[in-house]
Amino acid sequence: MIRSLVLEGAQIVFVPAAFNMTTGPAHWETLFKARALDNQVYMAGISPARTADGVYTAYGHSLITNPWGQVIREANEEQEIIYEDIDLDYENKVREELPLLKHMKPEIYINK
Repeated sequence: MIRSLVLEGAQIVFVPAAFNMTTGPAHWETLFKARALDNQVYMAGISPARTADGVYTAYGHSLITNPWGQVIREANEEQEIIYEDIDLDYENKVREELPLLKHMKPEIYINK
């Protein structure tokens, strides 16, 4: 799905999700870094804050990753709004220097 969005022109992908206290520490950051890197796109993972007295205990840790797969901003588990300047020129630079998206068959990913 992320690849399809990027091929359609997305330059940042927002993913609202609520990983729990098992999958969050194990996978949250790794998955966003990987999707950013393999699709050369900014990714924003938006999670609810952790509430221990709720029905579901979310991991929290909303984050933003850059097209090189680096976390450039991350919240903790508490309620917090994070901000980051997004440099679309940097995204284009990454795509030119490592042309992953040029060496593929888009017809595999996009149904028209």
